[in-house]
Amino acid sequence: MTPETLWKLNRLSPVGLSSDGKSIVYKVSTPVVDDNKFNTKYFKIPVTGGTPVEIDEPAGHVADKNVSPNGRYVISVEEVKIEKILGTDRYADVPKSNAQVYDGLNYRHWDTWNDGTYKHLMFRENRDGAEKTDIMAGEPFDAPQKPFGGEEDYVWSPDAKRIIYVSKKKSGTAYAISTNTDLYEYNVETQSTRNLTEGMMGYDTHPAFSPQGYLTWLSMRHDGYESDKNDLLVSDGKQVINLTSDWDGTVDNYLWAPDGKRIYFTAPVDGTKQVFEVNFSGFTKKMPAIRQLTQGQFDVNDIVGVTSEGLILTRTDMNHAAELFLFESRKQTWKQISNVNKEIYDRIAMSKVEKRYVTTTDGKKMLVWVILPPNFDKNKKYPALLYCQGGPQSALTQYYSFRWNFQLMAAQGYVVIAPNRRGMPGHGVKWNEQISTDWGGQVMQDYLSAVDEIANEPYIDRQRLGCVGASYGGYSVFYLAGIHGKRFKSFIAHNGVFNLKSMYGTTEEVFFTNWDLGGPYWEKDNAVAQNSYLNFNPIDLVANWDTPILIYQGGKDYRVPIGQGQEAFQAAQLRGVKSRFVYFPDENHWILKPQNALVWQREFFNWLRETL
Repeated sequence: MTPETLWKLNRLSPVGLSSDGKSIVYKVSTPVVDDNKFNTKYFKIPVTGGTPVEIDEPAGHVADKNVSPNGRYVISVEEVKIEKILGTDRYADVPKSNAQVYDGLNYRHWDTWNDGTYKHLMFRENRDGAEKTDIMAGEPFDAPQKPFGGEEDYVWSPDAKRIIYVSKKKSGTAYAISTNTDLYEYNVETQSTRNLTEGMMGYDTHPAFSPQGYLTWLSMRHDGYESDKNDLLVSDGKQVINLTSDWDGTVDNYLWAPDGKRIYFTAPVDGTKQVFEVNFSGFTKKMPAIRQLTQGQFDVNDIVGVTSEGLILTRTDMNHAAELFLFESRKQTWKQISNVNKEIYDRIAMSKVEKRYVTTTDGKKMLVWVILPPNFDKNKKYPALLYCQGGPQSALTQYYSFRWNFQLMAAQGYVVIAPNRRGMPGHGVKWNEQISTDWGGQVMQDYLSAVDEIANEPYIDRQRLGCVGASYGGYSVFYLAGIHGKRFKSFIAHNGVFNLKSMYGTTEEVFFTNWDLGGPYWEKDNAVAQNSYLNFNPIDLVANWDTPILIYQGGKDYRVPIGQGQEAFQAAQLRGVKSRFVYFPDENHWILKPQNALVWQREFFNWLRETL
């Protein structure tokens, strides 16, 4: 695997089952590096496998969820101008002004500045020329949610009389410090709206109806905690039951079985993502049984549909991007349906991925993924990279990344050490929560425990250890650079948090820093927050920096803003530490453009060749 080969791979995304249930419709996006864009094609393939057929578009093949069940209405999503933010909005005689005026936070989000427009759901009669109705007319709120919300944020009721949608109906500073989204019910006939989750203070998302017509959704308990346990709730309009309240895990996504007697959902578990089944026998006090259906060294990412032949799923592992599979749960059999990258994968050697367990300094068992180079020779010595995951509460599973690609790193001759350190879901709720307000505490010891133990293997060159990561992983790199005790010879940080105080003052989702750091830095009587800012701030460890460091930064990253990377690079330069700053003006928290991605990969490996 090379960076150039990685950026030739096709990227499969499922669209859904065909209306007759006999085929799967999916999208394939292919990078076109010369044009710096992606080409997209749609395909249709039998659920039991066969030859895919290219189609023009999904319409006509897959049921359109925007069309009401009775076919009478159709939903659309449009940007609506609500607030006068721009100078030209406020003063007609200054047409060349580019000023922006704000009275509260949420003035920018993810990679976009607020210009006074909001996403609104519209519906109209399903006929040409029908007039549209804005179900949130005049409201300065989004539905679907920005920046990532889509069709999962709304659904028609089975009787086509109501639209259930997700929205965080808060503005300005109140928006920036809260995660309290609610489910709202809009009545098509009366044009009235009511809050269905009033008093439920965390994220309420992914509304769907069961075959019997029960409303189902995912819910978190705490306002301000974006990585809270995600539970699966069902309501008949009078009572609500939590199907996963006693289960020590968190739900990713779900799908009802056609008979309405069970729900399939995906969730992280022990360094992978698997499919679970929860029984539904009505609104009883007895907690339902939850059963894990799949197991193996892979991730199940999407539950595309349920057929008589089995579940249609997408699967990845650290050597393979997403493909479609048919899984028969009773026989525990798998059949691969799509194979969009077969020609490329057939030409390259694969990495070996080992699952290891390391004992932490507080006596816990921690999973560590170890990715070995292709054609691995245990009698040779290899340099190694400690990979620090972001989030900080993102699962480190068998995903396939097109940036932090372990297959690619291993193919360049590096052993990758990827610990499921404190703060990752899939190892129980307590393990997941333990990182909050303890960014520089036990988790740093988890990193060092992992690298120290794996580096004892005779095939690892202990004099050639590197440390890499992005976001919270970038924070981890900056922090470890000040405490690593000469373990590492090279560091790489992408969009990492460097200065907790300036991060608090510039990040757009303030609820995140409030929860994870304990609150504002100016609250001197807040012992939890003061501990974070005084003891866990990488900027205070710069005097110990003595190891080469490469720093990436996106110019449109408003989650971890540009000043974080600038401060770190300036500190390294003024300390006399060999350092490099790679700036992407048009990229956000990620690298999305094909040619920028190749520059990213080439600089990554050039730096390692120079310093490791």
